[in-house]
Amino acid sequence: MGTGNCTMVAEFILLGLTEDTTVCAILFIVFLGVYVATLMGNVSIITLIRSSPQLHTPMYLFLCHLALVDMGYSSSVTPVMLMSLLREGTSLPVVGCVAQLCSVVTFGTAECFLLAAMAYDRYVAICLPLLYSTHMSPRICILLVGISYLGGCVNAWTFTSCLLSLSFCGPNKVNHFFCDYSPLLKLSCSRDFTSEIIPAISSGSIIVVTVFVIALSYVSILFSILKMHSPEGRHKAFSTCTSHLTVVTLFYGTITFIYVMPKSSYSTEQNKVVSVFYTVMIPMLNPLIYSLRNKEVKKAMGKLMTGRHWWS
Repeated sequence: MGTGNCTMVAEFILLGLTEDTTVCAILFIVFLGVYVATLMGNVSIITLIRSSPQLHTPMYLFLCHLALVDMGYSSSVTPVMLMSLLREGTSLPVVGCVAQLCSVVTFGTAECFLLAAMAYDRYVAICLPLLYSTHMSPRICILLVGISYLGGCVNAWTFTSCLLSLSFCGPNKVNHFFCDYSPLLKLSCSRDFTSEIIPAISSGSIIVVTVFVIALSYVSILFSILKMHSPEGRHKAFSTCTSHLTVVTLFYGTITFIYVMPKSSYSTEQNKVVSVFYTVMIPMLNPLIYSLRNKEVKKAMGKLMTGRHWWS
């Protein structure tokens, strides 16, 4: 990754969130707790779904994979961020930085596709209940999950191939807490139009397509709910969507800020704060949202805890 008389960059130095040692110590404790809660919460969701027969439905299959993706997403970023809070200027070899970017993009993209699949599942359940078993058969569910991971891998390949085509022969200090594409691109001495536009087109297309599927699904759901004569039926139909809508709003709200809004409209520090939210905080919040706002999950959790108490 060097040209001419340039000295090849062997490692990148992540500057982290802040240089204030006191703030770093506080943030380390906070984010360590967040990471532990993320792992425990998502493992609990996966364990609960796998051990509860009443949750063996397409909706909870997607939720199980969403929890798996959230753990991968958080684990790609948080450990390195914790290291940068302990010591100033955490260094990562170029290969490690590329691997981190690849992992973040893979899991982030897979989450977009899974959220779209979950919206489609709710659309079929509410608008086409008689065709649910056909439209959401095990084969179709596995296909949708497979597309989610495949889409993540393809998008990650786009980012990493563009990154590897660049030359880095100057500064190696990344003003971020993980190897995000945009700050790495600023350090390149062979920056060109292609390396900027291809990842933007790839990620932008995925966001547009998944948002379109989610929006179309919920517009159809809204019309179906409005046609219901029973208030109880409306409430039951809408309550099955609230958890998913909350997760979608949080996730897409933050990635839109980062990847869609013009870079001149926010500072690097604001970028870091929003990035912390969608890479570290949201993976912790998702299992809480689904467990606290979902009656079926709470019921299954109660049965599991009662069964264990009886056995003990």
